[in-house]
Amino acid sequence: MATYSALTTLMGEDAAEALAEAIEKLDPAPVGVGVFEIEDDSGLWEVGAYFVEQPNAVMLDVLALAFEARPFALSELPDIDWVAHVRRELAPVEAGRFFVFGSHDADKVPEGRIALQIEATVAFGTGHHGTTLGCLRAFDRLYEAGFRPANVADIGCGTAVLAMAAAAVLPEARVIASDIDRVAVDVAEANVAINAMDGRVECLEAAGFAHEIIRAAAPFDLVFANILKGPLIELAPDMAAHLAPGGIVILSGLLVVQAEAVTAAYDAAGFTLEGREDLGEWSALVMKRR
Repeated sequence: MATYSALTTLMGEDAAEALAEAIEKLDPAPVGVGVFEIEDDSGLWEVGAYFVEQPNAVMLDVLALAFEARPFALSELPDIDWVAHVRRELAPVEAGRFFVFGSHDADKVPEGRIALQIEATVAFGTGHHGTTLGCLRAFDRLYEAGFRPANVADIGCGTAVLAMAAAAVLPEARVIASDIDRVAVDVAEANVAINAMDGRVECLEAAGFAHEIIRAAAPFDLVFANILKGPLIELAPDMAAHLAPGGIVILSGLLVVQAEAVTAAYDAAGFTLEGREDLGEWSALVMKRR
């Protein structure tokens, strides 16, 4: 069955949401519509729609004009077994002592590495993305330098790969993994089970620190927050409130061009920049609460 995509960009969240609502009323109707902020401080938002029948190009042109959006880019997507494709494309990831792999690469785990199995069917942070890789590498360096946090939180955990990395090398630590997305929490719980870490990583549905279990567990010695620039900046005061003095936060999900703004927000909240690594267009920050 053929699948078609229609993508455009325009200024402003309200206009993007209104355009998405208008697209949903087209005939043929899309099977899905998404609205995403382009994280480059441009103010642009992307609106994408997917169809199982060829969309009405004329009506899409009319909508683009009406909402002052760029002309839609229309594409017919190839009929691909995406699971098989992803498995072929995603090679195992090495980040210091950590080795992240899918079940199809179980025979490639080298001796002496801490193996974390994350299935390639899941799009919540497999370790391949520069942000997740940056966080893993930052934590590996801290651990190598003797950092042994006893209380760890992974905020916006996705697959929980970061929480599991901490649990794997900190057997006495309490580790909490939380995400605002219930599906991500389910994925995290499944990965915790796959890696035989039941009882070691506690998975919760929460926005930031807004959960009674997370608040009661504070203050934390280490917090991972691999999310986006906007939420990271908004979380800065809460992060300071829930970290112990001298505690470390590893931040990512941000572009290199956004790193200074996030650093400034955390500096204002009482943190000092301890390290930064840029991997491609993505940046990971290590900050210490003063």
